[in-house]
Amino acid sequence: MSHVTEVAVEITDLGCLERAAKRLGLELRYGQETYRWFGRHVGDYAIPTGFTQADLGRCEHAISMPNNDTAYEIGVVKRRDGKPGYTLHFDFWQGGYGIEAVVGVNCNRLVNLYSAEVATQEAMMLGYSVMGEKILPDGTVELLIQA
Repeated sequence: MSHVTEVAVEITDLGCLERAAKRLGLELRYGQETYRWFGRHVGDYAIPTGFTQADLGRCEHAISMPNNDTAYEIGVVKRRDGKPGYTLHFDFWQGGYGIEAVVGVNCNRLVNLYSAEVATQEAMMLGYSVMGEKILPDGTVELLIQA
């Protein structure tokens, strides 16, 4: 079965995505043009908006679990809605054979860490200091920023 879904996030900074992935023990593989998934669409789940069946499994970059050749991967895919940047696609069937346990349902852990990386970078560019970080029980990342 395939259950490829699009994660509700706009990725505009691959460096921040790479750091977020690394914090989860994952690797962003630049230039990897395919991601591991079931391998074919069986029609039991909607294809992400703007994409075709032929697009599934194809990407510009991929996020993978090092030393795990059975876990599915997350495709970092150029957006198809006219906005700049990327979105994430992954097959969550059977928990993506381990990756969903790391990134969370709908990639919420990865998305929260990506957002924290972007916020940290922006704060530092504005001259602020990030004094600390706390991950709340729901996975939200709380940053302590000081002027």
